[in-house]
Amino acid sequence: MGRSASPVLTGDFAHLGEVLAAAAASHGDREAYVDGDERISYATWVDRARAVSALLVDHGVRPGDVVALMLPSGIDYAVCYAAAAWAGAITTGLNTRLGQREVTAILEKAKPRLVIRDDTAGLAQAPRQFSVIERARLHGLPPGGSERPATRQADDPATIVWTSGTTGLPKGAWFDHRNLAAAARTAGVMSAPYDRKLVATPFAHAGYMAKLWDQIVWGTTVIVSPTPWTAAEMARLLREEQVSVAGGVPTQWAKLLDEPSMTAHGRLDHIRVGISATAPAAPELVREVATLLGVPLVVRYAMTESPSICGTGVDDPPEVQASTVGRPQEGMRIRIVDEQGLAAPDGTVGRVTVKGPVVMRGYWDEPELTAQTLDSDGWLRSGDLGLITPDGNLRLVGRSGDMYIRGGYNVYPLEVENVLAEHPQVARVAVLGEQAPVIGEIGVAAVVPSDPGDPPSLESLRDWVRGRLADYKAPDRLAIVDDLPLTSMLKVDRVALGQLLTRRG
Repeated sequence: MGRSASPVLTGDFAHLGEVLAAAAASHGDREAYVDGDERISYATWVDRARAVSALLVDHGVRPGDVVALMLPSGIDYAVCYAAAAWAGAITTGLNTRLGQREVTAILEKAKPRLVIRDDTAGLAQAPRQFSVIERARLHGLPPGGSERPATRQADDPATIVWTSGTTGLPKGAWFDHRNLAAAARTAGVMSAPYDRKLVATPFAHAGYMAKLWDQIVWGTTVIVSPTPWTAAEMARLLREEQVSVAGGVPTQWAKLLDEPSMTAHGRLDHIRVGISATAPAAPELVREVATLLGVPLVVRYAMTESPSICGTGVDDPPEVQASTVGRPQEGMRIRIVDEQGLAAPDGTVGRVTVKGPVVMRGYWDEPELTAQTLDSDGWLRSGDLGLITPDGNLRLVGRSGDMYIRGGYNVYPLEVENVLAEHPQVARVAVLGEQAPVIGEIGVAAVVPSDPGDPPSLESLRDWVRGRLADYKAPDRLAIVDDLPLTSMLKVDRVALGQLLTRRG
C-alpha cells in the first residue's frame, strides 16, 4: 500500500473473526470507539463481543445464520457486529429511520435467526415470527464466549447492507469476507495507521458495515458524531479528540467556517484529510477550508453496492474537487457504457459501470435482480450517468432516473447543480424536471439562499448557468426553500422535494 502498516495488516486472515482476534492482541489498549462519554479499547471491544457472542449462541445463532441489528450507531452496535462475526454469523443492520413497511420487508427477506433491538428508541417493531432480544440484555453479561472465533471461509457471506433508495423497497447488497478485506486495500488516503476518524455515517450504512475490516487493520479510533449535529459540537470533537480524518456535507464545512470557536482556536492542522460528501462543494469552499481550517478536502464516490469506487487526491485543485469525483481507487475500474452496454466514446455521457474486489457479490435472495445489475464479467451496472474527463477523472452528471428532456435535449440535474452551487447567493440547490406543455419538461431549481433576506433571482441563476453550460440547461423556474429534504444518508430526497414543490405549485 505504500504506507507503514499496522501489525494486524501484515497477517493473512480469511475472515472477520480472525482479524478481530488479532486486533485485540495487536492494538490492545488503543481506543476503538469514542461514543459520547463512553470509550472502549480494542481489547475490551473484543472481550465484550465474545460475551455477547455466547448470548447469541444461547439463542440458537450458528455459523451462516443472519443476525439483524436494530440499534442506533455507537458502541453497542459495534459490539454486536463483532459478536456476530465471532459466532460466524452474517450481520445486517437496519437504519433506525426506516418505517414499519420497510423493516418488515427487510426482515422477511433476510430471515434473521435473531434480531437485536433497542426498545427505547422508538423504532418500528419486528414481526412476531422473529426472535428478538432487547439492547438492555447486552449489559452486565459475564465474561465468556469462545476463545477463538468460529471458522469461516473468505467467500462466505459476512454482511448484508440495505439500499437507502427513496423509491421501492430496500435491496440487500451482500458482501463476503474477501470483499471486506479488499475495502482496506482500496482505502488510499482515507486510512492510515492509528487514525482517529469522526464518523457521522449511520452504522447500518455500507460506509461502516463494509469497512469494519479497514478500521480494524489500521487500528483506527472511530469517534461517533452525536445527533443532532451542530457546528459547535463538531468543532469541539475535532479539537479535543485530535481527529485526523473527518467527513461532512459541504453545508457542514461551511458552517464550521462560521463557528465562533474556530476563530478563537485557529486551524485544525492535526486533520490529515477531510471528506466532502453527498453534494458538490464550491471551489471557494474547498479553498477556504484548506486555508482557514488547514483541512485538505477530498471527494469520494461510492454506493451501497460498491463501498469503494473512486476519489480525488489532496493535491487536486479546487476545481477538480468541485466538478469531479476523481479517479479509481486501488484495484477498482470504471467504464462508461451506452444503453446497449458498449463502451461510450471518450468524453461522452453514459452509464457508469464499476468492477473490482469491493463490488458486492449480489443482492440477497434476489438472483434475477442480481443478474440485471452484475454482468457475467463482474461489471456492476450503476444508476449513475457520467463521463471521463481528458485528465482521467470521473464527472457525474446525474442519475438515469433524474434526467429530464427539455425540448428534445437531455438535461442532467447534477451537472446543473454543480454550476449553481458556485453562485454566491446559493447555499444549497437541487434541480428537478417538471412536466410542461409543448416543451415536454422544464427544470426547476429549488434553492436554499445563502442569505434568506437576499435570495437570488431566477434571471441571475439563468445567466449564471448560460455562461457556463448550454442555454437549454438553465432552470426555467425557481423555488426558494428553507431547506432541502434529506434521506437518512444525507442525500437530497428528490421524491419528497418533488412532492413539496407540487404542493407549493
